[in-house]
Amino acid sequence: MKAFDIYRYDPEAERNPRIDTFEIDLDDCGPMVLDALIWIKNKVDPALTFRRSCREGVCGSCAMNMDGTNWLACTRFISDMSPSATIFPLANLPIIKDLVPDTTHLFAQYEMIEPWLHAETPVPEKERLQSPEERSQLDGSYECILCFCCTSGCPSHWWNGDRFLGPAALLQAYRWLADSRDEAKEERLDTLEDPFRLYRCHTILNCTRTCPKGLNPGKAIAEIKKMVIERDS
Repeated sequence: MKAFDIYRYDPEAERNPRIDTFEIDLDDCGPMVLDALIWIKNKVDPALTFRRSCREGVCGSCAMNMDGTNWLACTRFISDMSPSATIFPLANLPIIKDLVPDTTHLFAQYEMIEPWLHAETPVPEKERLQSPEERSQLDGSYECILCFCCTSGCPSHWWNGDRFLGPAALLQAYRWLADSRDEAKEERLDTLEDPFRLYRCHTILNCTRTCPKGLNPGKAIAEIKKMVIERDS
């Protein structure tokens, strides 16, 4: 058996948030934390609410805080959880219910960086080509699945989330700045060059420590700052 302390909150109910403890039968459950949550929902408490989809660490839906660390429930082994295992929703976000945070604001910030190709040259007959070297510049940024583990764990975003774009959006911004096919580098840098949108990052690097894909948003933000300095010098 394994015990989990799980955060519960329903904004529509007239009661404060609480912690519920559930005992999991490990012989009747899969190996991942997401398996345990599904087991609880199916066999103990159908009202337990959480997001999930791919179960393969690809969609980012099941991002939550487990034993104090943001990660994906579908890639965290139950055996890696502490004896007093705790599961909370991602921090610093409004709660829709239980383990489901409201990410509307984060996706609005993502939309602000215009995450699509800007190109004025005529569309080629087949495709816009890149050399292997040019393509390699996207490694470490295109893999982001927008789980927002990094942004939720960023103290700078806790303090200035209304204006600081946060590591997830800025990593995606760097992905397009580094793309040799994109032709709007100047406009993108103009949008980012702001005391809060970009420069509120204080290089705490919680974002890098908590990325379940092993990416380095802190480095990407530093590269954007470097691009701005080189452009303006």
